[in-house]
Amino acid sequence: MILEWIGAAILLLVVLPVVIYLLAEVLTSARSIVPSVERIARAAHAGSTDLDAAALLLTTQEQAIKTIAAAADYGGSLDVIIDDVEGA
Repeated sequence: MILEWIGAAILLLVVLPVVIYLLAEVLTSARSIVPSVERIARAAHAGSTDLDAAALLLTTQEQAIKTIAAAADYGGSLDVIIDDVEGA
């Protein structure tokens, strides 16, 4: 009977504080996760807003093709004008 009381005392005086300390550390670590997740969420949101303009690249490419075609037509017209001036 005495050994049981000694075992219970050892459990309360040694093991229980260690368990409480370890649980407190786990709780501290778990609470530190929330700010990290919030920072990651803000960074992901900022990155996704940067990608919103990616759809405009298709219209930019079409406009560049049209502009190059118009410039090529203008250059072709200059060749005709210069040939006419040189021939006169």
